[in-house]
Amino acid sequence: MKEHDIRPQKIFEEYLRLAEEDTKTFFADAPRKATACPACQTAGKHVFKKNGFDYAECPQCLTLYVDPRPEWTAFERYYTDSPSTRYWATTFYKETEKARREKIWKPKAELIKENIARFSKAKEIVDIGGGYGTFAEEISRITKLDVTVVEPSKLLAEVCRRKGFKVIEKFLENLDRGDIGNGKRCFVSFELFEHLYDPGDFLKRLGELMNDDDLFIFTTLSGTGVDIRVLWEHSKAVSPPHHLNFFNPGSVRMLLESRGFEPVEITTPGKLDINIIENNVQHADRFWATFFKIASEKDKQDLQEYVSSHRFSSHMMVVCRKVKG
Repeated sequence: MKEHDIRPQKIFEEYLRLAEEDTKTFFADAPRKATACPACQTAGKHVFKKNGFDYAECPQCLTLYVDPRPEWTAFERYYTDSPSTRYWATTFYKETEKARREKIWKPKAELIKENIARFSKAKEIVDIGGGYGTFAEEISRITKLDVTVVEPSKLLAEVCRRKGFKVIEKFLENLDRGDIGNGKRCFVSFELFEHLYDPGDFLKRLGELMNDDDLFIFTTLSGTGVDIRVLWEHSKAVSPPHHLNFFNPGSVRMLLESRGFEPVEITTPGKLDINIIENNVQHADRFWATFFKIASEKDKQDLQEYVSSHRFSSHMMVVCRKVKG
């Protein structure tokens, strides 16, 4: 799989252009407040500025995050009214759904099915931020699990309803226990954690909705992933105002344990890190420029497999459960 298979360059560049414009429209005058590391509460050190947002890195756990952080009201307006949000929910989803279904969602559904079989006896999946409903379709195709989609976007919630799913049109923070079933459940969220304004509060609320031993499986971006470390402020994954938090396998464990979750398995099953560096090699150092001049396709694949298996991919998957009591 190549990066452009799931993120066609023209469409992705337009999305990033709109997002950069939105940082000026919605955040230029927004009040900001100092923010400690979201994993361990250590004061971070400023490392770079991008599109008007300052990023800090925690000297203790290496979490990369936005600090100071604009007030939440600016993000509410942004996610409700911004052109880049509308573009993502309409054009980007529509134009890439077929490729992303084959390259991302079918394999991910198989992986979630496997993890549920290994770690849980769940009868229901609660998909937080279900988006276009593609994962819900794919997991329904290969399991008999009930699926509930939690999706606050009116547009995307309607898409999921048309596909026949039970949809709760709310943010997780506004969800009530009565909105979802009370049996054995597996909560999932994909590419959401890096967007969260306060990941600790999110986990606290999620824990209040979960029963003991319910499973939570999520994917997010790891700030110690090789492509992010190499490209740094030039990384397209570092995309304000969307991506505010870049945990890593060590720091996400710290956060989960502090919020009453037991980490069961933390992996980085990514497939695109080396290809992403290759596509942006003008921002990399001499080693990478040399590597891509002389490396074979097998060399690149071997390196990608090493990066993924040793937890240095920027695509991170976390399996955890609520601790009893």
